[in-house]
Amino acid sequence: MIQTLFETPSTYRPTAAELAAPVPPVEAVLFDFSNTIFQMIDLGAWLRRVGEASGRLALLDEQGGVSGISRQLREAFRLPGVVALQEGRDLSSERHRLAMRGWWEHVDFLRGAEEEAYRQLTAPDAWVPYSDTGPTLRALRDRGLRIGIVSDFAWDLRTHLAHHGLDDLIDGCVISYEQAREKPDPQLFLKACADLGADPRATLMVGDNPVRDGGAAACGLRTYLLPSESRTGDRGLADVLRLVT
Repeated sequence: MIQTLFETPSTYRPTAAELAAPVPPVEAVLFDFSNTIFQMIDLGAWLRRVGEASGRLALLDEQGGVSGISRQLREAFRLPGVVALQEGRDLSSERHRLAMRGWWEHVDFLRGAEEEAYRQLTAPDAWVPYSDTGPTLRALRDRGLRIGIVSDFAWDLRTHLAHHGLDDLIDGCVISYEQAREKPDPQLFLKACADLGADPRATLMVGDNPVRDGGAAACGLRTYLLPSESRTGDRGLADVLRLVT
C-alpha cells in the first residue's frame, strides 16, 4: 500500500512476471540533445554571427562586448514577463520564437535584430556535438544497440545531426515541438521506446536534467544523469558504454 501511494504516475506498468524476472540487459539508449550530446556554439561566436548578418558588428564593443551583452541577457532573463514566456516554450516553434523575441528585445544589441538572431540560433552549424558524442554513438551502434533522442526542442534537431554526419547513427527522434509535450511527460519516453521497438525496462535514458530527463525512471527506464555544467571538453559520455556492457 505504501509503495502504491508514492508511485510516480506512468502509463507503463510491468507485469508480475517481469517484476519477478531478472532485469533485462540494455538494448536501446535514449539521449537528451541539448547539453547532453550537442551544445550551442559559444555566446561570442553567436553574437558575432548576428552582428555580421545584421550589419551591427561594430556595436559589439560599443555595448560592453560579449561580457556586457551576456550580463544584459542574464538580467533580462530574470524579468517576470520574460520568465512567463519561457513556460512551455518548447511545445511549439511559434511559442519558442515568441519566448526568444520577448527576451532579446530587452537586450540593446539584439533589439531590432531578433529575427536574424533566431536564424543564427537555428542554423545547422549553430549546434555542435561534444568531442565524445560521435565516438560514443558509434561504439553503441557497433554493439548492436538502438539509439534514439528524446528532446525538448522547438525545431527539427535532425538538421544539426545531418550537418555533422551523425544522423545515420540515430534510429529515431522524439522532439517536444512535434509532440506538443515536454519532458518529463511519460508519453515522450514511451513513444521513443515504441519507435525503437524496445522494452522500456531494457532502455537507458541519458540526460543532464534531473527533473525532465529523470522522468524516464517513472516509465521503467534506467536513467543516467550527467553533471549540468558547460563543458568545453569531453561530455563524459564514455561512462555510458560501461552501463550497457
